[in-house]
Amino acid sequence: MDCKLPYSFISGPREQVGLRHKINDDIMIYLGYIPRPGIEPLILHYGLPFKVGNWSFSKLEHHEDVIVYDCNRLFPPPPFPREVEMMESDPNVKRGLFLSIECINTLNEGLLLHHASVGCPKAQWSKYLSFLKSRRFSELTMPKYWKGQKVDSTITAQHVALSKTNSEYPKIHTLFSTECSSYFDWQTVGLMHSFRLSGQPGNIMRLLSCTDEDLKNYKGHDLAPTHYVPSMSQHPLTGDWYPAINKPAAVLHWLSHVQTDAEFIVILDADMIMRGPITPWEYGAKLGHPVSTPYEYLIGCDNILAKIHTRNPSACDKVGGVIIIHIDDLRRFAILWLHKSEEVRADKAHYATNITGDIYASGWISEMYGYSFAAAEINLRHIIRRDIMIYPGYVPLPGAKYKVFHYGLRFGVGNWSFDKADWKNADVVNTSWAKFPEPPDPATIMQEGLDARERDLLSIECARALNKALYLHHKRRNCPRLDSIHSTSSNKIERLAHESSRNRNRGKFVPLDVAREKTVESAAATISPVHRSRRLARSSRMWIIAVWAVSIVVFLLVISMFFTDRRRSVSRSRVSRSLKAHV
Repeated sequence: MDCKLPYSFISGPREQVGLRHKINDDIMIYLGYIPRPGIEPLILHYGLPFKVGNWSFSKLEHHEDVIVYDCNRLFPPPPFPREVEMMESDPNVKRGLFLSIECINTLNEGLLLHHASVGCPKAQWSKYLSFLKSRRFSELTMPKYWKGQKVDSTITAQHVALSKTNSEYPKIHTLFSTECSSYFDWQTVGLMHSFRLSGQPGNIMRLLSCTDEDLKNYKGHDLAPTHYVPSMSQHPLTGDWYPAINKPAAVLHWLSHVQTDAEFIVILDADMIMRGPITPWEYGAKLGHPVSTPYEYLIGCDNILAKIHTRNPSACDKVGGVIIIHIDDLRRFAILWLHKSEEVRADKAHYATNITGDIYASGWISEMYGYSFAAAEINLRHIIRRDIMIYPGYVPLPGAKYKVFHYGLRFGVGNWSFDKADWKNADVVNTSWAKFPEPPDPATIMQEGLDARERDLLSIECARALNKALYLHHKRRNCPRLDSIHSTSSNKIERLAHESSRNRNRGKFVPLDVAREKTVESAAATISPVHRSRRLARSSRMWIIAVWAVSIVVFLLVISMFFTDRRRSVSRSRVSRSLKAHV
């Protein structure tokens, strides 16, 4: 993307035969070039490295930079205008330097506005930030207008109309809720990796619920764009320990503290892997009618529980997991979601399994009922879709193109299984090259029934996606590489990932298909040799140490025996001489 100044023009005449270009050299300039006298370029192209004094910028140095997701991080600030004034006496060269600093300052201003729009905390004051908000900066970046030949205003109007029709889709923002723990960190790594591959429109935001004490020691700030929320795991009024309530509390906090221009909000759980875009226009979400997935076990919608906790029990929908909701509905609904969750959680008299469907009868799914009861209270009727989300281990519906894996339950293939609860205390994010046990090779799946085979292939895809996300996370953190095998594997993965990205850019949807499947399979297949080589290297070192130790012990024994025999020989010779002397 290039740095563009505000402008208003349409270029290029219409010819009766073919397309003939009118070449204008006064529209765009590469930064670092000297502008011609009297020419005010409309577009600044920073495709090449450029510098101002000792400061320089090259977009290639930021090829894999995640600066968009790092709150309040900007590109290195260029010199201030008054410093540029003293650098050069030639007015045209000086004007070129001013264009260079104008472009990078505009980029940084854009980053600041973006970070604020996604809920980043207010940046600390600095001289540079003060300049970006100053009148001097506004004067330097005032809109520029083309002084070339005027064009037909009817063409301009037609162009604007066409632009509007191409951008009719509403804006989307995706949210998911987590806590300050290694358990949620590896889930975040998995979801963020899949989000980037999915082609999901709009931005994503992690709602991170933490206590002040947790935040002091927390290491995962860079895992996702983050909105920080006070933890309600332990209720501030009742003292009840119920971490699940952080989800509605975090959504309400985000709505209260962040301004968004998104028309629809997609709400996911952290323990999900995305396989494709989730959009309101595909599934029919609209104002008053959110889209969600079925949670059939919420039997309380059909019994006394709903009659107690909502005035409109007939409107109670048994839904959850994935939610696509209009922002106006969410604003009306969010505080009720939190309130109803608290209300159901406090109703211990109705925790029984035959009332709630909770097999543990512990009130753990109170937040889910809070959602359904709050929606019923304001008569939000859901469009329930069974083809959006699947639990790995479940048999898929024929022809369904699932967009989300929800690995909230144990699932397995043959003798292999995975349960997220088994990894509650494992810090796989901050342990170099840590990963989950590899699932079976898809080529070994020889189920008799097609349904069982599809079920197992989806389970394998989910597990491999998690391991690939962890692998790329460790790679980004520059974990130490132990041998050339790893290096070769990394190059192969990068090549396949590039091919997958190219396919997505061409508009191909890739859930379980070729590009993504190859990338995931190759990533998972190449991690194991690293761990095997590490174990072999460690074992070889131990053998070498053992051999050295045994050699030293044997040497000492031989030397000891030699000197012992010598002392005995000397002693016998002295005794013999003594006896001869006496004779």
